Amino acid sequence: MFRTMMNGKIHRATVTEANLNYVGSITIDRDILDAVGMVANEKVQIVNNHNGARFETYIIEGEKGSGVICVNGAAARLVQPGDIIIIISYALIPAEELLSHQPKIAIMTPDNQIKELINHEPESTFCSSLGESTNQSY
Repeated sequence: MFRTMMNGKIHRATVTEANLNYVGSITIDRDILDAVGMVANEKVQIVNNHNGARFETYIIEGEKGSGVICVNGAAARLVQPGDIIIIISYALIPAEELLSHQPKIAIMTPDNQIKELINHEPESTFCSSLGESTNQSY
């Protein structure tokens, strides 16, 4: 059996451009792609923290060191420059490799530099608006 697992994540990247007149896709700085193990033409899911939009597209490699995060084509209507987004890639992992699989997660700065590289999600999420942890015991 295979499971679809998060393989790479670019967390809180800032959209630098939204190009409606391009064929489609998302252009991402090559240095960022290398850090999280993503490649050109790979399918990714995009989550917009500003408006809640979720969509899928594929990657175009951007210039190394440019910090570019440009959403192209029709999906450009779902973002604005300055929006904070999360970019997630997935992989099919065989059941026997699930415990050893470690995704690569880049925590980004506001200018699209990698602040930290981690290989797991934090153990709990704190909702400051509720003043309590969202993790629950069942």
